[in-house]
Amino acid sequence: MTETWTTGRGVNPLWDFSLAVYARPGVPAACLDLQDRRGLDVNVLLFAAWAGAACGVQLSANELARVDSAIADWRAEVVRPLRAVRRRVKGEDDAFYARLKATELEAERIQQDRLFAASGLVPGPGGDAALAAANLRLLVPEDDPALGVLVGAL
Repeated sequence: MTETWTTGRGVNPLWDFSLAVYARPGVPAACLDLQDRRGLDVNVLLFAAWAGAACGVQLSANELARVDSAIADWRAEVVRPLRAVRRRVKGEDDAFYARLKATELEAERIQQDRLFAASGLVPGPGGDAALAAANLRLLVPEDDPALGVLVGAL
């Protein structure tokens, strides 16, 4: 049987993987720590983990850079500004904050749709935590404690 993956209003296995992994204990804190401390994109981190764990693909630094560049403008022009505004209003207007948080999440889903499409990857056999860890090490130095949290959650 052949499975067809679509983006946008359809199915995105990267997004499904990301939601499942991000819900695990310690993952949100580790991802946000890497985002704030090292300037890493959480969606790219989750993509790297997904490529290894779900697709069985060990990414090269060039391939990861190519996929990252496909979403760089969206991240810079949409996701980061939304995040900055959301953080700015936190504690000042709860209803507005909640709407901004939902909008930021939707912008991140769109970013993941673009990552998924740019990668050309689909889930398949052979994926595991070791491949995910190898991909994550392209982004995170091996001695960073947040890397251990992410790998442990896979």
